[in-house]
Amino acid sequence: MTTVLKVSQKPRLTFGGVALALALHLGLATNLTALSAAPAFAKGPDSLADLAQSVTDAVVNISASQNIPEKDVAGQQGGSPEDMFDELFKKFNGQRGDKSKPEGKSENGKPENGKPKSSPLQRKSTSLGSGFIIDSAGIVITNNHVIADANDITVILTDGTKLKAELIGTDPKVDVAVLRIKPEKPLTAVKFGDSEKMRVGDWVMAVGNPFGLGGTVTAGIVSARNRNIESGPYDNYIQTDAAINKGNSGGPLFNMAGEVVGINTAILSPTGGSVGIGFATPSATVMPVIDQLKQFRETRRGWLGVKIQNVDETIADSLGLGTARGALVAAVDDRGPAKPAGLMAGDVIVKFNGKDIKTSTDLPKMVASTAVGAVVDVVIVRKGQEMTKSVTLARLEDGEKMAKDGSTDSKDAVKPEVMTKTVLGLDLAPLSDDLRQKYQIKDDVKGVVITDINQSSPAAEKRLQAGFVVVEVAQEGVKTPADVAKKIDALKKQGKKNALLLVSDPQGSSQFVTLALE
Repeated sequence: MTTVLKVSQKPRLTFGGVALALALHLGLATNLTALSAAPAFAKGPDSLADLAQSVTDAVVNISASQNIPEKDVAGQQGGSPEDMFDELFKKFNGQRGDKSKPEGKSENGKPENGKPKSSPLQRKSTSLGSGFIIDSAGIVITNNHVIADANDITVILTDGTKLKAELIGTDPKVDVAVLRIKPEKPLTAVKFGDSEKMRVGDWVMAVGNPFGLGGTVTAGIVSARNRNIESGPYDNYIQTDAAINKGNSGGPLFNMAGEVVGINTAILSPTGGSVGIGFATPSATVMPVIDQLKQFRETRRGWLGVKIQNVDETIADSLGLGTARGALVAAVDDRGPAKPAGLMAGDVIVKFNGKDIKTSTDLPKMVASTAVGAVVDVVIVRKGQEMTKSVTLARLEDGEKMAKDGSTDSKDAVKPEVMTKTVLGLDLAPLSDDLRQKYQIKDDVKGVVITDINQSSPAAEKRLQAGFVVVEVAQEGVKTPADVAKKIDALKKQGKKNALLLVSDPQGSSQFVTLALE
């Protein structure tokens, strides 16, 4: 059977109703549209020729291939250019795409020629992306999604030289991969710059391999900083209007000094082509990760051992914080370092290791970038009082492994008759053994179980479900529906507008929810 090369394109992610197209693979067709001349006031530097000449030899193309079972290829959604490309190959190789019988079998379903069916056929899928050299001895950086699941990785230099690459390590959380090639002579390399010094409006230059065309230079400005596109736990992208397209992924974003301040990773586009909204992972984010991958071939991030959520105005009012700030601790991992340090659910972390926490998204990035074993001060607000806790950070990867291994067996569901009490649109019942079985609630979850929700009440807007458990009301534990009702009445008498509830799902993952008392 002739091996068929497939040009692949990964699914787009939705972001704000618009397709978030990862800028990674070779496109099959493009529309070349003439653009009108930019107005005089939009002109950038007189020329970027010297800068481009000094760095382009350090930018490489990445070719990554993987073998995909034929059944997976056939299961892809039809109608795409890739499907038409496949059909063209089938006709060219004498395959008519007749789906009236399984491949390799006769009309009666028996193996053709009396031979048993062979193992599943595979196709080789090839992707093209970009990368850049940071060490003249042959260390290359690219995006993880460019080489993910690849069986074979080739680095193509600007002079056309093709070198097989060894994968040193990857980190999907910040979408970075480190490769090693063995050149015959030292290569042109580039250095990382300080992305923290970049300001909105600063000029930047992107170099990469858009649509497989080869080395291409585009320029623009920093449009925004610290963008969160919800692609991972440490999002803080540099947004730029420098043209970034499919195939640019893994390529460098340069400042005007020729230093890499970001790795081009994603675009926001309804078409998959550049509309002037591209995203690069800042150098400050990837540099520590790259150092770890080079040294250990894996990441070693700090771990605090808490589940957090953002503090909105209603939660800030309920906790007496004044303004919305910090990260609210929704749960503390019994196996994490925060537990022995004295952190509790309901604490608001407002400062970590001397740095203010403005929103909950700040904390994971700060913790992850702190060394494992470091002793740090964590400033919290607990019931209106500010206090400091000293925490010795553990390793995040160890915590993730423990969480993965801590699975529980499900139980058979039953339909018990229970007595309920309705509070704030929630039907509440004591947490009995029967209800634990019905909703498969873990044994260590304590509180009052929600059995139904009035869909016209404010509680329905909070995405609560039957089987969730109310653990606390106003940061005080509850055991019965009467406890909940009593505390709600007390809050109303105090003139409070909202009630702060700590609610757990059946698996024990908890979060704080505010419900209006009116």
